[in-house]
Amino acid sequence: MLIQADLTERIIGAAMKVHTELGPGLLESTYAACLQYEMEAADLRVEAQVKLPIAYRGAHLDAGYRLDFLVEGRVILELKAVERVIPLHKAQLLPYLRLSGLQVGLLLNFNVVHFRQGIVRMVRSPVA
Repeated sequence: MLIQADLTERIIGAAMKVHTELGPGLLESTYAACLQYEMEAADLRVEAQVKLPIAYRGAHLDAGYRLDFLVEGRVILELKAVERVIPLHKAQLLPYLRLSGLQVGLLLNFNVVHFRQGIVRMVRSPVA
């Protein structure tokens, strides 16, 4: 099993390949398809558009939340192709981490000149 840092490094490496090949300015769905291809080629287990139910009063309800990607069952990926990442985009990932019980998420914005400017890593503290 990959340790968390190695896993996020491999995900970012796959995303960098996509960005290097395509550059900025395309639709998010294009980057998603290509990133899924790259991650699978790197032998990563990838699930796309994963339903994320909420627990409410003992029931698990489908409230329409979908994770762009869940990688190796441990890292949430939220993709964007926007002019700039705003606090709302970052705030979107935090509840996904909380609802899923996972600790690590990556927000990847492909609409940047230098891909490193489009990477936001978020870590949720484990609940004691």
